[in-house]
Amino acid sequence: MQMQDFAPVMFAGLVFVMLIGFPVAFSLAALGLGCGFYAIHMGWFPAAFMGNLPISIFSILSNELLLAIPFFTLMGAILEKCGLAEDMLDSMGQLFGPVRGGLGYSVILVGFILGAITGTVAGQVIAMALISLPVMVRYGYNMRYATGVLAASGTITQLVPPSLVLVVLADQLGKPVGDMYKGAWGPSILQILFFAIFTFMVGLVRPDHVPGVPKEARTLNGWALWAKCLKGIIPSAALIFIVLGSMGGLPFQDHAVATPTEAGAMGVVGALVLAAIHRRLSLSLLWEAMHGTMRLTAMVVFILIGSRVFSQVFQGVDGAVWVEHMLTSLPGGQVGFLIVVNLFVFFLAFFLDFFEIAFIVVPMLAPVAAKMGIDLVWFGVMLCVNLQTSFMHPPFGFALFYLRGIADTLYKEKRLEKPVQSNDIYLGSIPWVIMQLMLVAVVIFIPQSVTAFLDKEVAVDLDKVKIEAPPEFGPGPDGNDPLAPPAQGTDPLAPPDPLQPGADANADAEQQKIDDLFKEKK
Repeated sequence: MQMQDFAPVMFAGLVFVMLIGFPVAFSLAALGLGCGFYAIHMGWFPAAFMGNLPISIFSILSNELLLAIPFFTLMGAILEKCGLAEDMLDSMGQLFGPVRGGLGYSVILVGFILGAITGTVAGQVIAMALISLPVMVRYGYNMRYATGVLAASGTITQLVPPSLVLVVLADQLGKPVGDMYKGAWGPSILQILFFAIFTFMVGLVRPDHVPGVPKEARTLNGWALWAKCLKGIIPSAALIFIVLGSMGGLPFQDHAVATPTEAGAMGVVGALVLAAIHRRLSLSLLWEAMHGTMRLTAMVVFILIGSRVFSQVFQGVDGAVWVEHMLTSLPGGQVGFLIVVNLFVFFLAFFLDFFEIAFIVVPMLAPVAAKMGIDLVWFGVMLCVNLQTSFMHPPFGFALFYLRGIADTLYKEKRLEKPVQSNDIYLGSIPWVIMQLMLVAVVIFIPQSVTAFLDKEVAVDLDKVKIEAPPEFGPGPDGNDPLAPPAQGTDPLAPPDPLQPGADANADAEQQKIDDLFKEKK
């Protein structure tokens, strides 16, 4: 076998180990080491090439940007357990409830706000389903719509800043996290609009699927209701402003005062303050939040180590050259490349979560995208929009699994009169997955949806650059030119000119002085 034929074999092995169900981190490391020993045996690269692996892994793990992951995870875990979701869903539900589809609008809006401050899909889906699903069923909402909107509004946290997906993609693409956050605001707002328009259309076509809640069912009215809504929105907006504004992640912001890691640390402090405001701050809450953060961070680190072992060997056998040749030869140029990449990521997300895709697949695709002239911030946000669907794929989406478990719990607790069928959960998710894919198409064909919020690059025309030389110095008042070379004999450091008369005599005299000094020393 030739070395140029080994890269496709490694890629096929990658697909196989990801499908067998064994933990991906250890599978990748084993595959990479095995292929590395085989490559050394075949003489494709020396054994010293593998000696760079520990240095490479240490350089990645010492990356300060990745330290933002446990901070943002801890912030989300604290907010997930402090009762913020319950208060906001209750107040928003009463505010929008009398409107046709009002409970759906409240779930979408609260999902957007929680996504901007928590960043955890599991906690968001579970919290909103526990509160809203019994209420929506009680007032006659269609089960497929109810389960679909709950799952979709929970997965939007993957896209809304400060998303962990964007932090990881920024690290893998070598782009500032603040730019990734600013680029994600446009698609985030569009996604919310898609969901709201769909809810409005359902209310027009099938009003019995999303009925309004009777006004007499509201327990709060007037200023008391608005005060409760603002009590949840204002602290959340302040936390978003502090975290994203400090790192330059807000639209049209052109500077930052903190790194992503420092912003994450401030976010943890803000989450503790919000938990204290809601009187939920306790040692048990902190322990559960830190325990969950530790598990997620350890998983990310092991996936990162395994992917680095595989990618280094893959690069050593010219795997990057093979991937580049395969993708750049696709028809359609940039658009053809983006369509194929998104289809590939969409189907890969059936079996892998976003961490595995970001650490394994993105390093293969990013160099090709850069060589094709694709803006990497646009490319990263587009992949993030696509990765939303990984939580909604029927029947493999994790959000659907969370919803399935919560529905069973609610039925056992008698909060639901009848069990929720899996068929309703899976079929209810399809319209929302289609809307997420529609957003992918919008980002592909309208890149301004991402780049409009980014800082404008300063274009420099090299043909119009003028470099003016300083004016030449002429003779000064004394008649001497300071830039002219010194005349012979005036420079004390210049060697004597042998053609000048007396040069040899002067040299002999100087040598005699040096000899006399040595004699005195002796």
